[in-house]
Amino acid sequence: MEFIIYKLIVIAAVFGMTMTIAMYATLAERKFSAFMQDRIGPNRAGPYGLLQPIADGVKFFFKEEFTPAGADKWLFILAPGIAMTTALMVGAVIPWGDTITIGGRQYILQITDLDIGLLYVFGVVSLSVYGIMIGGWASNNKYSLLGALRASSQIISYELSMGLALIGLLLITETLSLRAIVLQQGGAFLGIEGFRWNIFFQPLGFLIFTVCAFAECNRAPFDLPECEAELVAGYHTEYSSMKLGLFLFAEYIHMFTASAMMSVLYFGGFNFPFMHSLGLSDNAVTILGHLAMMGKTLFFMFVFIWVRWTLPRFRYDQLMRLGWQILIPLALLNIFGTGVIMLIKG
Repeated sequence: MEFIIYKLIVIAAVFGMTMTIAMYATLAERKFSAFMQDRIGPNRAGPYGLLQPIADGVKFFFKEEFTPAGADKWLFILAPGIAMTTALMVGAVIPWGDTITIGGRQYILQITDLDIGLLYVFGVVSLSVYGIMIGGWASNNKYSLLGALRASSQIISYELSMGLALIGLLLITETLSLRAIVLQQGGAFLGIEGFRWNIFFQPLGFLIFTVCAFAECNRAPFDLPECEAELVAGYHTEYSSMKLGLFLFAEYIHMFTASAMMSVLYFGGFNFPFMHSLGLSDNAVTILGHLAMMGKTLFFMFVFIWVRWTLPRFRYDQLMRLGWQILIPLALLNIFGTGVIMLIKG
């Protein structure tokens, strides 16, 4: 019973953390973009604009609910729910910290540790395209449909490159468990404990994974599915009120989980240098590890925002050429190179 209660607490904590960070990521994006463009940004709702995300949420709830006359009503309603659900499901297998001891029993800071955690993530992420596709088709709008078609072809194309990029990582880790991948990175590297991060052994794989993560999240410069220049607002053109809010919120949750996956797979997750040499208790090390994990994740979220307000949007032919003619050959080269090195090392 205690175990079930603990799991429910972890589920609630991960859900609350994900929603809160995604909510305030909208404010962070507006603040950072204002700084980069020499503007002030939101500063009216609360001190320094800190209540702006709450004001935006209230506004979405009270906006007029509109459904086009020619839309498929049930699919039109279902699509934002699919987008939001699949975005939240990824966080279930991400290890947010090491074990913590409570009342003499050890618990892990993770909802569930699946032996096939990496496959689970890919399966859930691949389902996210259905929310966009169904929303675009059910809207009965040509702009929405074109945005949905763009999204499906883009996500499918870059999932191939992302999967191939991770094969090199799997060759050196020999596991699909995200927790096991993190624990392996707790070894020593260059004489520094807790610093055996995979980025040092798979730099090309990380670069490919990062580019594909931008495309999977529909973030600039890969935001062609919602390109306002020719598609008004893309797949969510006909959406209003909180249904639109769910689509927009799902994007920021995807950004958060993608940043967490970068931290877990390539930057040690909850491992940090000299973690066991500080003379602290195991629980204190676990708490610091969780903070390290969150720090890495927030840094990558900042990179997502930074890139959006720095690089211009690709043309669609450039986007597809990058995915099929550049990233896939590079990913295959990474697999070959990793295999040769593993063979030489014996």
